[in-house]
Amino acid sequence: MHDLTAIVLAAGRGTRMLSTLPKVLHKMLDEPLLSYPLRTLAELGLKKQLVVVGGDQDGDLVESAMVAFEGLEWPRQIQARGTADAVAAALENLDGVSGCALILCGDVPLLTGATLQSFYQKHIESSSQLTVLTAVLDDGGSYGRIVLDVDGLPRAIVEAKDASPEQLAITRINSGTYLVDLDLLRRALADTSCDNAQGEYYLTDMVAFARSEGATTAIFDLADSREILGVNKRGDLVDLEKIMALRICHHWLDNGVTVRYPETVRIGPRVSLGEDTEIDSNVSLSGQTEIGAACSIKSGALIKDCKIGDRVEIKPYSVLEDAIVEEDSQIGPFARLRPGTEIGVGAKIGNFVETKKACFGKGAKASHLAYIGDAEVGEHSNLGAGTITCNYDGFNKFKTEIGQRVFVGSDSQLVAPLKLGDDVLVGAGSTITRDVADNGLVTTRTRQKELAGRGMAWRRRTLEEK
Repeated sequence: MHDLTAIVLAAGRGTRMLSTLPKVLHKMLDEPLLSYPLRTLAELGLKKQLVVVGGDQDGDLVESAMVAFEGLEWPRQIQARGTADAVAAALENLDGVSGCALILCGDVPLLTGATLQSFYQKHIESSSQLTVLTAVLDDGGSYGRIVLDVDGLPRAIVEAKDASPEQLAITRINSGTYLVDLDLLRRALADTSCDNAQGEYYLTDMVAFARSEGATTAIFDLADSREILGVNKRGDLVDLEKIMALRICHHWLDNGVTVRYPETVRIGPRVSLGEDTEIDSNVSLSGQTEIGAACSIKSGALIKDCKIGDRVEIKPYSVLEDAIVEEDSQIGPFARLRPGTEIGVGAKIGNFVETKKACFGKGAKASHLAYIGDAEVGEHSNLGAGTITCNYDGFNKFKTEIGQRVFVGSDSQLVAPLKLGDDVLVGAGSTITRDVADNGLVTTRTRQKELAGRGMAWRRRTLEEK
């Protein structure tokens, strides 16, 4: 398919989404809709890819959101005058370019690379100059209908709003995806008018034009008609996300990963999973997340843009974002790892522990009820329950450095900037404000004072006497 030029139509306003956000930037599995067809095209190795966007700030938003996709061209449709007008905007970037164009929509995320390869193969085998990707539905709804000749070849596409009752009864519909000779496309667009129910320039008119020229046309029926489903309203977005989520889960089930209750699991398209990893119910994995082999991701975990080593256990309801967790570590339950966290080999972050820009060395632990931010924790150090690094004074952030084999007693506050040497012991209930040298014992706890006979019984008696 290296001789193909792809034209992706992504300038639609998406008014039925009732949103200020361009339709193709609405998220499905935490990825913009447009990223799905672009990712599929990237698999095919096409020679040129153009994405048609609006000529206003919406077009700027779409282009800037897709910076991860290299080598794209961004022609602008200045006025929203229909699909033919959008393709005409792309052709301005294709002066002198010949061959075949693959035209598809930016709001149709379920099309697969395998389908497009089969579609292209049919186009070549048919010696066709225009091939339409089609599907047969029980109810064609608002899709354009494919009108065939006696030989079963397309002679026209009629939009639903312009169709007669007899044409609306046709069950073969237009997907909005085409393979077309570029020279034929140029002539067809030059001949297109807006004399129709919507007053727009229909790209679908090119089929009737091709037949009027005697050009060879063909259709390719999808095996799975769900692939051509598009997003017009938020309900469509939710429905297609369910389909995509199950598709991705079953991909991993076929590739050495156990996904329990896949109908409840959300795994993004950029996520990678190692062999023998197990994913429990209600887990969300998104962004550029990499999870190693033989990991256990328990119920309710939310993980985004993280790198997780082998044999890591993420316990229930833990939230990790932009963090690194090395092999044989344990996280959670109910832990939160914020951006910049790095957890070393065999370390443990327990229940109700929050970290931010914190680096834990090999075997280090914060087992429960702690906040560790802007800190380095040395190997095999142990932070007791209620430990807090006081890293913010209301204006600036400061760093806490904790050496190796340090033990910090429960309910201690470490006021940054602060450095604790190796083998330091911090007594429970301490507030540490100055650096501590290696092997030091430090406590700031006040002396315990006891008044005999002045407990609760004494207080109740005193109140009764009043």
